[in-house]
Amino acid sequence: MSDRAEDTDFKAWHAVADLYHAYFTGLIMSLVTRRSTADAAEFVFRVFRRQHHERFLAGIEKFGLINAPHAVAAAQYHYLSNQIGGVNVEYMRESDRKAWIRYPPPRWVWRGTAICAIPGEVSAAMLRGWHAHNGVSFKNPRMGFVCTKQTVDGQNGLEGFYYEYDRDLLPDERLVFARHLEAPLFDPAAAPKLATETWPRARLEKAYRNYAMEYVRSALPVIVSQFSPSDAGHLLYLTGKLVGMQFYPDIAASFPVAHDSGPEGFGAFLLEFLRAEGDEADLRQASGQVTILQKQWSLIAGVPDYHPMCFQALAGLIEGLMTAHDRRLSLNFSADSDRAPGPLTWTITQKPLAATDDGRFPA
Repeated sequence: MSDRAEDTDFKAWHAVADLYHAYFTGLIMSLVTRRSTADAAEFVFRVFRRQHHERFLAGIEKFGLINAPHAVAAAQYHYLSNQIGGVNVEYMRESDRKAWIRYPPPRWVWRGTAICAIPGEVSAAMLRGWHAHNGVSFKNPRMGFVCTKQTVDGQNGLEGFYYEYDRDLLPDERLVFARHLEAPLFDPAAAPKLATETWPRARLEKAYRNYAMEYVRSALPVIVSQFSPSDAGHLLYLTGKLVGMQFYPDIAASFPVAHDSGPEGFGAFLLEFLRAEGDEADLRQASGQVTILQKQWSLIAGVPDYHPMCFQALAGLIEGLMTAHDRRLSLNFSADSDRAPGPLTWTITQKPLAATDDGRFPA
């Protein structure tokens, strides 16, 4: 593959990552504003605990941290894994039993002005879901996480340290707050680095895309289980449509085919977008309509607690992207089976012309 072709792929992957990143942030904001802070915090806790179980120990092995002291390994894992995802993070080791991580502003997960809508309880739920459980996963009951700052509380970053105590911790001691402490300064030269021979650019770029997508993969079955499928489906679809409409211009800029209007123009864009997120898809055109045949939605494939309502997220995103691309279009979506994430069919047509105004207004 030529350098130019690679760069085109990388731009498309980044666009996919940006959209899924925005969707995950938007879903949490939808819960805060349309449900409650408590519901949003419980959701965030469940998502991050789920991700922890699926990713943490495998990541410790992948990054070669198996033999490192537990506090150091936990902090280095967060430093390396978040860097891959494009998250600004710092790492400071004080000893084998105490290692800091710090997420300086801007916070990745609370994109842009979204941070103004995130209560402190929701940020703390993320720490409870993941950071507080690292010692449990290591089978080390003495290790916990001490949070010293939260950006959403108006402090200058999210920071804290993994610490191995001299005694076993009770469950509610695995996450504590010590706001009077402050992280030492970050020295990039002392931070761990990814091996370039095992992490070439192509792998890093794809990992960047997958990092954002994995949050949505974890979130969809969680929200369907936490609420009723119908309630969850409404939030998934509405959030997707809002995010798709809002972010379409930024996303489309990475796809040269996205400039033409009509069913053909959006169909060409959707085909390339689905391929950029790692799906197999083909386009068919006949009688003024465009059909995209998608083999499966790979993002959710293999999820053991998959529910058909999870598809409302993708349906909302694509509907939002299409509406911003050309509001005169109509979209129909169908899945061949409720038991598997595909095959999927997207049919794009032109809306019939609306009746002209005759000068009269509703009473």
